This record gives sequence, C-alpha cells and structure tokens, in this order.
Amino acid sequence: MTAITPGGADAIVVAAGSSRRMGGADKLSHEIAGRPLLAWSIDALTVVPEIERVVVVTAADRVEEIRSAPWLPAAVVAVVAGGARRHESVAAGAATLDAIDKSAADAAAGHADVAADDAGAASGGSHDRVVLIHDGARPLVSAGLVRAILDAAIRGGAAIPIVPIAETVKRVEDGRVAATVDREELATAQTPQGVRRGLLRSAFAQFPPGGPETWTDEAALLEACRIAVHAIPGDERNFKVTLPGDLARVAAILTDGLPGARSADAWSVAGRTGFGSDSHPFGPGKGLALGGLLIEAAPALNGHSDGDVLLHAIADALLGAAGLGDLGRIFPAGPDTPSGVASAELLGEVVRRVTGAGYQVANLDCTIVGARPRLATRLPAIGNRIAELIGVEPAVVNVKASTGNLAGMEGAGRGISAVAVVMLREVAAVR
Repeated sequence: MTAITPGGADAIVVAAGSSRRMGGADKLSHEIAGRPLLAWSIDALTVVPEIERVVVVTAADRVEEIRSAPWLPAAVVAVVAGGARRHESVAAGAATLDAIDKSAADAAAGHADVAADDAGAASGGSHDRVVLIHDGARPLVSAGLVRAILDAAIRGGAAIPIVPIAETVKRVEDGRVAATVDREELATAQTPQGVRRGLLRSAFAQFPPGGPETWTDEAALLEACRIAVHAIPGDERNFKVTLPGDLARVAAILTDGLPGARSADAWSVAGRTGFGSDSHPFGPGKGLALGGLLIEAAPALNGHSDGDVLLHAIADALLGAAGLGDLGRIFPAGPDTPSGVASAELLGEVVRRVTGAGYQVANLDCTIVGARPRLATRLPAIGNRIAELIGVEPAVVNVKASTGNLAGMEGAGRGISAVAVVMLREVAAVR
C-alpha cells in the first residue's frame, strides 16, 4: 500500500446507485472519450496530491469488473460492495479504510524496533485524518473545490460545498401551489463532503448503518448527531449526472468538442496554439532559476533577467498563441526591465495580458534540454509551480527533460534550453 503522510487525506467514491432516472442505462459506465464516467470522477479527485487513498464503493456485481479495470489509478486502494442505501455504502468505504489502517498499525507494531507512537503513525493518525465522500456521478469537480473542502474539514471538522438556489421555490400540495418559500436561507448541497474520520465513526456509532434512519448525504447524518457542518461555496459546474441529457452536457465539457460545449462550459470549440523557445549559457555564480523554482546548488544561467529559460519559453508560447507579440518586445533587455528581474514576474504580466484578451490555457507541454543538473526528481515540483503561475490545474501542465545526448551547448553541459507548446481556449465571457 502507498505510504501515507500526516497531511494527506482519503476519499470514498460512492458508485453503488441504480441510475433509476437514466431509463435503465448505467450512467457510470457511459463512455466519454473512451473512458467511463466513473473514471473521470475518480481522476478529478486523484489529480489533487493530498488525496492519497481512494476506496470505490460499488454494486456487488460490479466489484470485480471495476477492481480489474485498466483505467483505475494507483491511488485506489480498494473496491468494495456497497449497501442498498447511501449511508450504508459510505459506512462500507469507511470500514475498509479502518481495516487498512489497522492492518498497517498491526504490521508496524509487530516489529520490535518500532515504538508505539510509530505504530500509531502507520495508521496515518486516522482519527483526525479527513475523508472526502464524493459521488461517482460528479466528474466535473475542480481541484480547487476539493482542496477547499479538505482545508475546511481540517479546520472545522466537517464541511460541504453548497450552491444558492437561484429560482423561486414553491411548496406544492395536491397539485396546487400552497406557498412561496423564502430561498434566502436555502441552498443545494454538492460533493465531495469532508469530515474527520473520528467524527464519522462517532456518527455511525450513534446511528448504525443498518438502522431505520435514511440519510441522503453525510451532512444530514452529522447534523442529526449535532456535529457542526461548515458550508463553503460550491461550483455550478460540479453537477451530478442524473438525467440522460446530463451525459451530453458532461461530454461537451470534458471533450470540448461536442455541440453545445460553449453553452455548457463557456468555452469555444476552437483553440489557438503557440510555440516558444529560449536558451541561455551558464554564467558565473550559483542559483539556477528554472520553472519558477531556484536550484541553489546548480550554476546560474546568464541573462538580463534571472535567466529562467523555461518560463521564457512558456511566456513566448502564450503570447504567440494569443497573437500578442513576443517577450522581448514587451520586456526589452534595457533600463526599463530591471536587471535580474524574476521571470515569474514577467510571466505573470504575460498571463494577465493573455487572460485580458479572453484566453485561458487548455494544455501546456514543455521540454527542458540540458546535461546538468539532473531534473527527473524535480519535474513534478516544476510542473506544479508553473500551473500555479499560469492559473491552471497541475494536470494541464506537462514537463519533460532531456540530457541533450551530448549534442550542442546543452549536451556539453554549458547551458540549458527549453521549448513550450501551449493551446489556448477562448473564454466566452470572463468576469
């Protein structure tokens, strides 16, 4: 099992429903771009590094099918059968995590050289560890919302995303409108819903899964136990696939190429592609700026700015895709551009111009070429930093590295070059 860290979290993906309102079709098996809907929902969670373990709860007759699915990510540590009701399925997922933690703690305690507190750490401090419960039919949840729920649950114990009700709400009795309901204090709940594992155990101890009570979501169970549930803003895009028409809407958003994509997701189908490149020789001194990070032990690159060839290549690719010129034209190497300026600042201005022109990054692919320093272990951090700088999810950014194969300045270890290819999507309305 993958080692877990104290700052990490777990997730339970509930995928045991009957899809009654889909006309008999199994919505979670519906393929979008060659992958089932459930795969998209799981990936939306596992793209967040803090989510270290996922338990998928499904119908008993689908356990083996999903367990052996080639698209299942490594973060999924178990696929188990759920119950007839939602809270029974959630309880099955939580019990699986408890069993995994107990097994790890027992194994750690079995070694004579492992202290008692180390044995406790083997379970990941599961009492306070947060678990997120997510609907398998919500594939559009953003990494930002996942992190927001995780942070709120860490701070407050339990949290859910909510969306205010925009329409007028009526109470109907016997087919007639009985009253207009004040919607100011009403909202719809979404997932993932986060809760500390200890609080969830306490709730299930008070209301066992096999009892007569039925809870439509985890918040309802916690409310019944007088456990405070904090509400944070949700996302209208994070809707649950319920009706047949929802599948087409999700497909349009995920693939960005089906009819209706613009109305569903505010993106245009057409994209714009840009290419950027830069190279710098090594200069005197230490401290290599690369991808927005500083590698202190490596030699610095020579340049008017901090010499970050990767950010320069990305900036030029962005400007080219948006038709906004090039980096040298905006920041000429002269008195108007301070010597040694951080390339992250230059890229920030480029991103502001590209966003202001109505574009956002859909995909970014980069390659760094240089014999030194070795970058393999640093590439994930570089990718995350770039994603932060350009305002996208880490999954949008791909960073590769090559030694240069002994060719040219890069292969001889005298400098570094970088190339970047970016695809922009036009935003229909930026507010």
